[in-house]
Formats: sequence, structure tokens, C-alpha cells
Amino acid sequence: MVIRKLVQGHALASDIAALASRVRAGDCVCLARAITLIESRKPEHRSQASQLLTLLNDAAGRSHRIGITGVPGVGKSTLIDSLGSFLTAQRHSVAVLAVDPSSSRSGGAILGDKTRMARLAADPNAFIRPSPSSGTLGGVARTTRETILLCEAAGFDIVLVETVGVGQSEIAVAGMVDFFLLLMLAGGGDELQGIKKGVMELADMIAITKADAANEGPACAAAADYKAALHILTPPSATWKPPVITISAVEGRGLDELWANFRKHRSALEAAGEFEAKRRDQDVRWMHAMLEERIRHMFFSNDAAMAKIEELERQVRAGITPPSVAADEAASMIARRP
Repeated sequence: MVIRKLVQGHALASDIAALASRVRAGDCVCLARAITLIESRKPEHRSQASQLLTLLNDAAGRSHRIGITGVPGVGKSTLIDSLGSFLTAQRHSVAVLAVDPSSSRSGGAILGDKTRMARLAADPNAFIRPSPSSGTLGGVARTTRETILLCEAAGFDIVLVETVGVGQSEIAVAGMVDFFLLLMLAGGGDELQGIKKGVMELADMIAITKADAANEGPACAAAADYKAALHILTPPSATWKPPVITISAVEGRGLDELWANFRKHRSALEAAGEFEAKRRDQDVRWMHAMLEERIRHMFFSNDAAMAKIEELERQVRAGITPPSVAADEAASMIARRP
């Protein structure tokens, strides 16, 4: 009944407190419904979501946040399924936030990660939340950061964030996690021609995937190429030199080395005082991102502003007004507001 009232927008403060309590107790059903609440764009739900996040804010930062990216087909879901199972076997609790691409026309998403992570989906110590990107720049779900906080409040000590692997999603995810893992394939021609320099500079580690027994040679050769390339790039931290390893998620090889590097990275940054500073910088950037979203929502939900925008669109389409001048005129409406 409490959750129904929350979803319908008739919740009292006591209902929000009850939901927060259930999330803290590790109730995954209530966690899923809490995430649904914060994903809602309805004004009344946003108010309730703010109350919920405030109640749970003291739990922020309790997990090890790991971002995983790579081109489609590199094996992100397969790796997460194997890595997550490897970690839960060591008594860790793992939350997976898999951001699916949304249709630019309908807004619909594939949301098929639970079928691609069958073993982890059945693990009682794991939680998988596929979320549509809903057109957010870079393909990262609008509320991914807030979802991380909820998962931490629910007691998950490891949060894996999988990106769609397109556009600017890598940059967005790198700005909200502690460790950024870039997955690459071997045997696809000149691998170094197919990866952006900026993405490699964001990576805390590169892993060559699908390094099964039959593909071990090409995988090792690709790893050597990436090691050489990293020497001429600026690493994300002066404290940490990104390693390059080979892994086979299907055969379970390299998972222990992968996890060992996650832990070494955190220890190195904590010893240098960089870890906490990085988290605080991410919080400030999160605030600015949310501010930009709120301003955008307020502007485009204003009837007078939308009428002016439509008029400016007609002028731009007709060639009467240059796009830059139209943008300046639209922006001036914000400056004139009290």
C-alpha cells in the first residue's frame, strides 16, 4: 500500500520514511520501486524522490563504483555476468546498473540485460537494474548517480555501471565511478585506429576480452599494442599507471587479476589522498549536471517559452533568423525571469 501511494503521487512523509527503511534493510523489491520513483519525471514524484535521497544520503560512498565500457559486441554483459558471480562467491554483494539505448523516436529501450546475465540474475547477492537512457546525452540514464546512492543504501558494496558503448557515454560514466574499465577486442584489424584517444585517456585499465584458448595469441598481441600506446597518453591519475590485461569471461580466466587491479587502484589513490578528493569533485559535477537538467526542464515546461521557441524555430527554418541569434533570443528569456 505504501509503495502504491508513492507511485500514485499521494505519499506522506511517513511513507517516504518507510520506503527508505525498507531500502536500508536490503529489500530489493522496494529498492527497485525506489529507483522507479526517482526515474519519474512527474513533479510530485521528483519532490518525493528528493525526500528519499535526503533520508539515505548518509549511505553515499559506501560501495566500490566501477564503470565498464566498450564497443557493442565486446562482451560487456558476458564479463559482468562472470565477474559479478566471481565477486558474490567471495561474499560481496553486487549491483549492476545497465544503461540501455533508448529509441530516439519512441523512447523505448531494449532492457535485455537480465537475459544476457542469466547466472547473475539468479544470484541472491546480486541486483540488476536495466535503465533506459531516455535520450540523455552520452546514453547514461538521467538518474544513474542517484541509483548508485540507493544501491549503496541497500547495502551493495560493489556497483558496476555498464554503458551502451556509444557517443559520449564513456565520459559521463567515468565522471561518476571510482574505476573505469575499457574493454577491447583483438583480431579486428588495426585496433588502435578504432578507438578514440580521449576514451583511452579515461581508462584506469584496458582488458582485451574473449582471450579464449583459441584466441590467446591475437589477444596478447593486441595487449602489447595497447601497452605501447598508453606510454604516449596522459593517464587519469599521476598515482596509477593503467595496466593492460587479457581476460576470458567464458573460461573464467583473468577475473582474479581484474579484481586485484581494482583493489590496488583504490589503495593507491587512498594512500595519495586522491580517492576522497575525486569523490567530492564528482559530487560537485553531479550538482551542476542536475542544475542544468532542472533549468532545462523549467524552461521547456513553460508555455510562454515554448510558444517563443516554436516561433524562433519557424524563423530559423525559413532562413529569416540565424540559429545563433535565435538561441541568444531564447536564452534571454531566462535572464529576464525574476
